[in-house]
Amino acid sequence: MREADKERVVVEVVQRVFERCNRDPGTVEQALFDTFYEEGRRLETEKDRPAARKQAARYQKAYQEAVRASPDRQRELLKRVIQGFAEEVAGHFDPRIYALSTRVVPPALTVLLNTLSPLRLLGVFPGGLGTLEDQVVIQGETDAFRAVARQGTTVLVSTHCSHMDSILLGYSVFRLGLPPYTYGAGLNLFHHKLLGFFMHNLGAYKVDRRKKAWVYKDVLKTYAGCTMELGYHNMFFPGGTRSRSGAVESRLKMGLLGMGLDAYVHNLVAGKERPDIFVVPCTINYQLVLEAETLIDDYLKEVGKSRYIIEDDEFSRIDRVLDFVRKLFTLNSRIQVVISRPLDVFGNRVDDEGRSLDRRGREVDRKKYVCRDGVPVSDPQRDHEYTRELARSVMESFQRDTVVNSTNLLSRSVFGWLRTRNRDQDLYRLLRTGGTEESVPLKDVYRRVERDREVLRAREGKGDLRLDETVKDKDAVAVVSEALAHLQSYHRTPALVRRGDRLFHKDRNLLYYYQNRLEGFDLPAVEAAP
Repeated sequence: MREADKERVVVEVVQRVFERCNRDPGTVEQALFDTFYEEGRRLETEKDRPAARKQAARYQKAYQEAVRASPDRQRELLKRVIQGFAEEVAGHFDPRIYALSTRVVPPALTVLLNTLSPLRLLGVFPGGLGTLEDQVVIQGETDAFRAVARQGTTVLVSTHCSHMDSILLGYSVFRLGLPPYTYGAGLNLFHHKLLGFFMHNLGAYKVDRRKKAWVYKDVLKTYAGCTMELGYHNMFFPGGTRSRSGAVESRLKMGLLGMGLDAYVHNLVAGKERPDIFVVPCTINYQLVLEAETLIDDYLKEVGKSRYIIEDDEFSRIDRVLDFVRKLFTLNSRIQVVISRPLDVFGNRVDDEGRSLDRRGREVDRKKYVCRDGVPVSDPQRDHEYTRELARSVMESFQRDTVVNSTNLLSRSVFGWLRTRNRDQDLYRLLRTGGTEESVPLKDVYRRVERDREVLRAREGKGDLRLDETVKDKDAVAVVSEALAHLQSYHRTPALVRRGDRLFHKDRNLLYYYQNRLEGFDLPAVEAAP
């Protein structure tokens, strides 16, 4: 973001958030003391850090003043708090760093990773050295994406299972010839010396998920909305955080998703020439997930009460990141980025000319959704319902454009066999002990893979999901071989190991994680008989 726009956005964010807090009597005091309370709780968990102790002292001093302050002084204190949040969040964009990252980093990374792949250097793979273009396959509604990006401001919303996702999305929009996107990134990513340098200069704004005060969350949403109004394309993960279970998101955060509609109304009121905001769903599909071990462990420990942020996962170690990407090159493994059909902010499909179409394919006038007596107005209750419709359409897109890989299919087949043979054990006991048998006959695995694949093929034929080429076109033996090559290559403990005509399940948590990608698709239950 240009510096002039950054200052303008910060001013606008502070003003809007403050006005909302100052609208009703008592809200200012409530907002102020809620922030002191939530920040105090957060800083208590970080009291070993000198910076946190200094911040806690400042909050304590402000709290003591606020208790005795007049309403006018409380408003001043609240505005100062909002100002601090807004300045902390605000991102920065340096065109020189962007040019460096897009021209130098991809080829340099390609050379590095190929030198770490003896199979490629020896020419085992056709075509010789691989490239990032080989490994990251962008497909789907790419032409429609480019078209709506020329007609208005776009918001790219994606599934989320790895910290790699932000990098892949940035690389994908560059590959598609689109301008840089503004996006929110977890504060922990800014702590990496090298990665933090790029985060600070490539348009990322800071999101501290440890901050629970509703004023801070309002600042985040308002910041995103203001950048959209200025024409900055945005991308974010509407699921909020990485999917701990491995499943495709089935619940979305409504607040940030609704800022596209808010920005659209503001643009109409301002009479902007190109007021439209288009939402573009996207799925990122991996054979292997970098942080799978940490994510599934966290999910299983506290289902429904997961830690909101993980500081010490695989992404925090550069050696694990390089090893992960090296394995992708060595295995000729592809990451598939699928762009879905663009939507308007009400959840309607949008054609390549930017026209909104209802579910029967009839053109609809977007402006009529938000106008009252011909004048565009905001209506919180109405807009919330519109955002619910948008969320429903986004989740439908996520389902349709999820790619089922061989690791997902094999994990489901093996895990289903385990559930069948151990019906008396609950999930956690089965994951812990492995049940009564430590291995699975390959013939049973092939049978299950073939059965499940036929169901998946039928679903793909209806447009309900996508299949990777191996899953769709190869036989069960090839599917199992490819999946095994991945599942026993990168993770510290292989999920599966083949010995003779049996598969030994070594890490059942990983099997559960990878099979969860197929949850929500109404497939036969995993415990069905072979």
